[in-house]
Amino acid sequence: MRKLGLNELRKEFLDFFEERGHNRLESFPLVPVNDDSLLLINAGMAPLKDYFTGIKKMPGNRATSSQKCIRTADIDRVGKTARHGTFFEMLGNFSFGDYFKEETIKWAWEFMTEKMEIDPEILWVSIYENDDEAFKIWNEEIKVPAEKIIRLGKADNFWELEVGPCGPCSEIYVDRGLDYGCGDENCKPGCDCDRFMEVWNLVFTQFDKDKNGEYHPLEHPNIDTGMGLERLALISEGVDNIFEVEIIRNIINGIEKLSGKKYKSSAEVDESIRVISDHVRAIVFLVSDGVVPSNEGRGYVLRRLIRRAVRHGRLLGISDEFLNEIGQLVIDSYKDSYPALSQNKDMIFKVISAEEDKFRETILQGLERLNDLIELYEKESLKMLDGKEVFKLYDTYGFPPDLTKEIASERDLDIDEEGFNEMMMKQKIRSRESRTDDGGFHADENPVYTEISNTEFTGYCNTMEQARVLELYKDGELVDSLEEGSRGAVIFDKTCFYGEGGGQVGDIGTISTKEAEADVIDTKKNSNLAIIHYVEVKKGSIRVGDDAGLIVDEKTRKAIMKNHSATHLLHRALRKVLGEHVNQAGSLVDSKKLRFDFSHYEAISKKDLAEIERLVNEMIERNLKVTFNEMSLGDANQMGAIGLFEDKYKDVVRVVAMGDESIELCGGTHVSDTAEIQMLKIVSESGIAAGVRRIEAITGHAVYEYLNSLQDKIDTVCSNLKTNSNNLVQRSHSIVEELKNKDKEIERIKLSVGSSSIDDILAKVEQVGDVKYLTYLFNDMDMDTLRKMGDQLRDKIGSAVVVLASKNDGKVTFLTTVSKDLLKLGLNAGKIVKETAKITGGNGGGRPDFATAGGKDLSKIDEALNNVTKLIKMGIDN
Repeated sequence: MRKLGLNELRKEFLDFFEERGHNRLESFPLVPVNDDSLLLINAGMAPLKDYFTGIKKMPGNRATSSQKCIRTADIDRVGKTARHGTFFEMLGNFSFGDYFKEETIKWAWEFMTEKMEIDPEILWVSIYENDDEAFKIWNEEIKVPAEKIIRLGKADNFWELEVGPCGPCSEIYVDRGLDYGCGDENCKPGCDCDRFMEVWNLVFTQFDKDKNGEYHPLEHPNIDTGMGLERLALISEGVDNIFEVEIIRNIINGIEKLSGKKYKSSAEVDESIRVISDHVRAIVFLVSDGVVPSNEGRGYVLRRLIRRAVRHGRLLGISDEFLNEIGQLVIDSYKDSYPALSQNKDMIFKVISAEEDKFRETILQGLERLNDLIELYEKESLKMLDGKEVFKLYDTYGFPPDLTKEIASERDLDIDEEGFNEMMMKQKIRSRESRTDDGGFHADENPVYTEISNTEFTGYCNTMEQARVLELYKDGELVDSLEEGSRGAVIFDKTCFYGEGGGQVGDIGTISTKEAEADVIDTKKNSNLAIIHYVEVKKGSIRVGDDAGLIVDEKTRKAIMKNHSATHLLHRALRKVLGEHVNQAGSLVDSKKLRFDFSHYEAISKKDLAEIERLVNEMIERNLKVTFNEMSLGDANQMGAIGLFEDKYKDVVRVVAMGDESIELCGGTHVSDTAEIQMLKIVSESGIAAGVRRIEAITGHAVYEYLNSLQDKIDTVCSNLKTNSNNLVQRSHSIVEELKNKDKEIERIKLSVGSSSIDDILAKVEQVGDVKYLTYLFNDMDMDTLRKMGDQLRDKIGSAVVVLASKNDGKVTFLTTVSKDLLKLGLNAGKIVKETAKITGGNGGGRPDFATAGGKDLSKIDEALNNVTKLIKMGIDN
């Protein structure tokens, strides 16, 4: 057997299948593109669904890839075993209706036994129990003995969903020897022990399952295979588990160095080291692909991974930030195969560091909250922490439930796992509901299902065309004619109208025949690239076979072209200013504006936004020539073209270049030189999802209209402030200063009124032991004034607990301050104000020396303030 490292194995696999006519695909991002059914890519075939269904075509109809994947279903098992992980790479070869079982099985065996030089004696295979075809190939052609071909049932060797494409599987196993076995002499693949490790799964998608559960043979069966790269490395390197593969072992060495703990020294240490080594790999790749921490969707997955890693770092004794140091080891290990990791390093480290720092603060708050809960439960002789409270600790403070359980058990308490799981299920439902498609326009209410494909588009250079009517539709149904006053859809043999696609809206305009005139109100493309014209007939009737004159609304088209070309320049400027990690995440280009969505981890500063706008306008002013060329993807890559994945696997791609600045794959319409854009003005920048920002901008005449509107507003403000535009800024500053001074005067008057009665208030100071305290109720005092009053009273008393309340608009506000010297006695402002507010049906908290709260029941204020004496006694006693 050849001993190869993970990076070498990846290359060997991809080279093997590329030599056999497969398109060698780069790994798709972990964030699914145009697929809201998944939060994250979890299998090699997941990004290729459209090729399996035939919506998209690939040269040769075969491909191979090493796809980075994330699976979190067993995240709580990661670390506890040496088999579970969240991040992995899936090697695969795929056939989209091309070859089938014989070639798949033959190549798999050839790769394992000849390329990898694995001894055939240690290889076993399993097949679906009724798949005699696969058995015959393995047994008669590959010469695998019948006793080493195991037939398994649907649960193990048949891939299917509720309905749709499905089929039997065949798996290749490696016999790792008796030392890994269960001792049963009949042990074989399918046993739960570790002796037989499944390495490669070959899925033969040959049926279409209908809603009645009937299986119908597919006309063009597909092949989908998957082999875990880390598992293959485990076999090749001859180690016990994936955490001992060299590339991962190097990461573990770094964790050992940081923590001073040795791997394989104890079960607890091993678990924490495995969690960190797995999670940091997942974290680095997720952030590089544009995911940022949040409380929903894929951002929630990332946040949980970071917090689990930090928590296990603390268990190893690592109290400082450390994830970026381990992240650097990950980048060093994978950068040759994934150069984006190096390119995005600064962004990756910034996102990780911010989240790690945030969690290190919240975990301390979580501990305090948990201790408060445990004390409360002990006082009330309760033995089980409520599941909602456990979930709140997890969701609000990022406090892992297993840590909550561990700490609770030390105080003889259990946790309500069923209640917690119920809350987690609700959270998962919210995450699933967050998987929505963000954008753009959707198909017409009456979609057209036509067999016509690849309408000839002549509109890159022309806005007029003569064409013949091929099909007509009304209400989604095929018809022979469209009459005056009716709406419908027309398909021509060729057209100058651009069908909506690539973020660019469809053209509008007119069509005319000898007998009819119609307005084109929208134009779309279907999956077969048929261009569909949605029309309203103004005069006469349009019939199938008519010759027609097509005229695109030139003014609208030109405005769209300006905005589309401007998005390319904007993309270039964003990458220059923010970094090469910026990638397009969506766009909308119409005649009035452009909208550009892109991956970035934080809001853009005012300074950077101004620089981005300046760069775009500089490129416009330079009058860069816009050129268009069709070429192979390889040639486009050599030019440095960038583009969305949906453009990358066509036989021929269209490259749009703007001077030496922007080179992108694009099928849209554009200006001939950048000066035609005239000017770009950014009108807004915002966040639309975790790790996705949006810029909206205008160009050309729309900028002129925008500036006129802005000037009108400036004139109105000048009139209101009785000044002119030259003095507007100075006048606004003067007014702000006047208002500030008046606010200060109002505050001074409030305090002077309050101070006149301070002596009366101080007369109410009481004492518990050596601790002085004061409680007092005000009417209609705002929080700012209440805070200053509390500081004054505490300072005048010297050492004291001060609890103040104020009635405002049917509610009560509480404020508590505790002198620094009393903190060592166990007095805590946060706890005091919280218990005080509870009596009035409220809640609150804060720091040990200062805290605030709110309440609802005004009739209980006196009772709440009278209870302070008891709270101080309890604090001192504890």
